[in-house]
Amino acid sequence: MSESNDTEDRSAGGKTLSMRRGVEQGRVKQNFSHGRSKTVVVETKRRRSITAPGAAPSPIESKVMPASTAAPQPAPAAPVEEAAPQPAANQLSDSEKEARAKALAGARLREADDAEAAKMEADRIAEVDAQRRKEREDAEKKAAEEQERMEAEAAVAAVDASAAPAVDKPTKEAPVKATPETRKERIKREEKAEQPKPSKGGGERRRGKLTIANALDDNVRQRSLAAMKRRQERQKQKTMGAGENREKISREVVLPEAITIQELANRMAERGVDIIKFLMKQGDMLKITDVVDADTAELVAEEFGHTVKRVSESDVELGLMGEDDDQGDLEPRAPIVTIMGHVDHGKTSLLDALRNANVVSGEAGGITQHIGAYQVETPGGVVSFVDTPGHAAFTAMRARGAQATDIVILVVAADDGVMPQTIEALNHAKAAEVPMIIAINKMDKPEADPTRVRNELLQHEIVLESLGGEVQEVQISALKHTNLDKLLEAILLQAEILELKANPHRSADGVVIEAKLDKGRGPVATVLVQRGTLELGDIFVAGSAWGRVRALVNDKGENVDHAGPSVPVEVLGLNSAPEAGDQFVVVESDARAREITDYRDRKRREMKGAPVSGSTSLEQMMSKLKENELSEMPILVKSDVQGSGEAISQAIDKLGTDEVAARVVHQAVGGISESDVTLASASNALIMGFNVRANNQAREAAEAAGIEIRYYNVIYDLVDDVKAALSGMLSPEQRETFLGNAEILEVFNISKVGKVAGCRVSEGSVERGAKVRLIRDSVVIHEGTLSTLKRFKDEVKDVTAGQECGMAFEKYEDMRAGDVIECFRVEEVARTLD
Repeated sequence: MSESNDTEDRSAGGKTLSMRRGVEQGRVKQNFSHGRSKTVVVETKRRRSITAPGAAPSPIESKVMPASTAAPQPAPAAPVEEAAPQPAANQLSDSEKEARAKALAGARLREADDAEAAKMEADRIAEVDAQRRKEREDAEKKAAEEQERMEAEAAVAAVDASAAPAVDKPTKEAPVKATPETRKERIKREEKAEQPKPSKGGGERRRGKLTIANALDDNVRQRSLAAMKRRQERQKQKTMGAGENREKISREVVLPEAITIQELANRMAERGVDIIKFLMKQGDMLKITDVVDADTAELVAEEFGHTVKRVSESDVELGLMGEDDDQGDLEPRAPIVTIMGHVDHGKTSLLDALRNANVVSGEAGGITQHIGAYQVETPGGVVSFVDTPGHAAFTAMRARGAQATDIVILVVAADDGVMPQTIEALNHAKAAEVPMIIAINKMDKPEADPTRVRNELLQHEIVLESLGGEVQEVQISALKHTNLDKLLEAILLQAEILELKANPHRSADGVVIEAKLDKGRGPVATVLVQRGTLELGDIFVAGSAWGRVRALVNDKGENVDHAGPSVPVEVLGLNSAPEAGDQFVVVESDARAREITDYRDRKRREMKGAPVSGSTSLEQMMSKLKENELSEMPILVKSDVQGSGEAISQAIDKLGTDEVAARVVHQAVGGISESDVTLASASNALIMGFNVRANNQAREAAEAAGIEIRYYNVIYDLVDDVKAALSGMLSPEQRETFLGNAEILEVFNISKVGKVAGCRVSEGSVERGAKVRLIRDSVVIHEGTLSTLKRFKDEVKDVTAGQECGMAFEKYEDMRAGDVIECFRVEEVARTLD
């Protein structure tokens, strides 16, 4: 088989070389791209085979020879069978015949399988072509329908535009055709415009790539589907008037004190990219998540044509507590009674007697260190009691108890009388303007003297009813349960006079009595509801903490569904422990709660980061630090409840002086964790735990970092240890002790030694190595150390009064006869914090 041009094949006159004599020859022309073609000579001969009786003849065998090597011989008209000697049938054995028959049968089966496979492939190709042709027809039909719909809409819009009144803006008039163009005419015009112009080389040259679509459409070029979509989109925008500039809408933008660029863009309905471009022109390189102040945001809003309304960040708390209740909605509520008094005067024992429970045994040292809130059933109704600590460290907790109460019971021991914390409780009650009931306790003791208590209260302007005043007085014994019924009657009488009422049919609000971090339950807050009803599922805010009420536990440890006015309950579900004394209020949604707590968190961080106010300025503090006059002891405090930690922090702050001070770097609720140790290591602080312990990881980290962890369960021990540590940081006091005086009689100049003063001790004694002052005419000339003390020629330790000696000073020789040498000793005395 060989290639040759068509013209060469016609003029070929040479002989065609044949494979064998007596075979059939034929010519086949093959065409290729770029105008090339070739002609091949095909020779066929019948295969020699021995067929079994009744078998079909074998297929012909084809052999192809290149035409370039073929000789110019005329092809025979009919195939010629080679005259080869055929073996006789009886020359083959039976096994050979059977093998040849099997081979022929296998060949026929293979040929049948090949034919069936070729037919299936042809059917598949035909089916694919039909499916593609159908899809193309459907797409063209859909495009035509869409084009008709767009033309109809354009016609309706044109009619509406002609019917509308003329606008003020001058417009160009479009030329109007006399007869509208039909759809067929328009399609023919577009096809004629889109037909490609013939190239210079003629129409035989192909344009572009040959595709199935071009082959099936008889080389008629069509617009692509994407081009038709783009055309329809342009037509739609033109119909709707998208090219015209829309009128800009001016909005009122509410701006807080700080806002992100993304939020500012949303409030102005502008793109954030445009705002960032404007700020870049002003010289500020910002991201869309960056925060800008209100002045910058106002400048941006006015630049974009909007009006601005400035609001304060604290406006998020406006209307938080709700409006005042109408008198018709108020219902009677139980009185809230706070028990106050000096430490160990029997406050908690009195509450135990009223509740028939023993709380004192659960407190360390028998001293109340937490606020407890309880309810007591009485024959006259329910009374809510709040127990406060009595010792000096819990001033703030007593103040909170007085603010959240209706009646104060001031417990005074009959044997002790009025004590410092009793006076403080009186002042808190007077500041809160709540009525008081004086309970004179421990009347069972032989040394009890109620008259002494009455007289001491008179000194503080408290006049009891027995002395003609208005303050009720009850003599009780919490240990013997004496006159407790009279105390309850006095409470109910006072509550009846006050006419205590509240609205239970509103959202709840009140005060946080205590907060702690429970290991199994998480943050737990003891709250006292003052108005409304607190229910399960309510979303409420307490200080900088918020949450959803998951459980309510009363003072008996029982789960309840709701808590009305004057009811103390433990609330579970907060995200963190609030501070004792915080107001809590129920809000309508999670978003409002987060907004309020975020604002309060920011304000608290700003207050903590602000410089401490006081008489010491920053310059004075820096000068003291340079001169090492101010020493500071950092302390990290962890407690079981918030109130105790707050009291410890206040007690530590009061221990400082002008020279030394203790600073609480961190105070929180819960056990000591590894993060606390990390903070203490960075601050060089001492860790003090009050009724809490450190976990294993924290202990190992503290040992590795060399941080000391101390545990306490009584606040007095903690304060005493801090006081002792601060006392050790005080520089010792320099105390001077006078030893004696000596008068210089003569000054001798000795070689290799220098000047030596011959002296007589006139008073006391003179010691070698002691401090000396050289006094001339009652003026101190020099102060130094005595280096040499000799009597005659011997070095002596000291010389007493009336004896003569020789003295020399260290690095000083300006001595004269008649000068007085004063000898003294300097002692360092340790100082303590008073």
